[in-house]
Amino acid sequence: METTSAATRSLATEAVHAGREDLAALGLHAAPLDLSTTYPSHDSRAEAARLDEFAATGARPDGPPVYSRLDNPTVARFEDALARLEGTESAVAFASGMAALTATLLVRAGAGLRHVVAVRPLYGCSDHLLSSGLLGTEVTWVDPEGVAAALRPDTGLVMVETPANPTLAETDLAAVARACGEVPLLVDNTFATPVLQRPRESGARLVLHSATKYLGGHGDVLGGVVACDEESARALRQVRFATGGVLHPLAGYLLLRGLSTLPVRVRAQSATAAELARRLAADPRVTAVHYPSVGGAMVAFEPAGDPHEVIAGVRLITPAVSLGSVDTLIQHPASISHRIVPEDDRRSGGIGGKLLRMSVGLEDAEDLWADLDAALSGRRPPRPGAERRERIPEPAAL
Repeated sequence: METTSAATRSLATEAVHAGREDLAALGLHAAPLDLSTTYPSHDSRAEAARLDEFAATGARPDGPPVYSRLDNPTVARFEDALARLEGTESAVAFASGMAALTATLLVRAGAGLRHVVAVRPLYGCSDHLLSSGLLGTEVTWVDPEGVAAALRPDTGLVMVETPANPTLAETDLAAVARACGEVPLLVDNTFATPVLQRPRESGARLVLHSATKYLGGHGDVLGGVVACDEESARALRQVRFATGGVLHPLAGYLLLRGLSTLPVRVRAQSATAAELARRLAADPRVTAVHYPSVGGAMVAFEPAGDPHEVIAGVRLITPAVSLGSVDTLIQHPASISHRIVPEDDRRSGGIGGKLLRMSVGLEDAEDLWADLDAALSGRRPPRPGAERRERIPEPAAL
């Protein structure tokens, strides 16, 4: 019986099967979780040769694992699957999205290319890492049209995030990739995910994800990953081994599992987000709504009233930082996710004091709208569980 090749399968099929093709031959159905930190070997000469090869090239060691900081079978499955979804040769996973960005910057700086050209807005901590000079980098902030003019002989990277955090501003990736010339383009694809956008197809060399968000999808795992060509992956593996920013195997297991439902989740969340964006845009209590043309589950909006009162007024929606979970979250970027960015730079990036960022989950659209409607109107029903807490008697004095 003929089977479809990986090259012709749909994204939904790839999400379910990538990284798991060998399981049936192993007599398994679910991917195994390998928590080993080290692995036995009685052939120390062979181990020495494999470590020499890794030190020289950064390629994954052939044969059984050596040490989990070097490689882990569970994490490798997630890396292989994510690379397939993003359409890249390889992927390298890290302990967080910021660890992944740090490793990328260290690779370029190690080659003497410390200058970065970046487009605002970016995630607040990404902005801070570039601007602070903590890694010895120098950044030039530009509009997308100014990328080519900002390039220098020591430019090692161009970085954009689209749709951008938190304004959802979109960038023409193909145009930026052309402007980059030979300089690698790094695209933060956290908001869109490969379900809505595959930056490699537009010319990006490196695709960054905070895997904590949609790839995991349930608010219970931290991780980061860079999808890229194998040459870049080899350098990233060497930095990961040296600096120790490895992804824990349990996180790799959860992220691989998260990928299997990624297309279903993102499409369902996007449909609800688009409906909420439509209602917010028609509501006189809201002065501006930002929703990207590519779609997605993120909505940004500016209430006519006090945004902090909206945050305080939601009950079903959770007021919390982060995004991409199955439940809906809302936060005030100027107070939390982008607080570390200087106020003038926030404003130049379109992040005003009124802006709220909402990550839409899998709840029913009508329930979410009822919660937003109450918060925008200043109505504050009791918080869930508040009445129950009031009935709990005080503990008796000892």
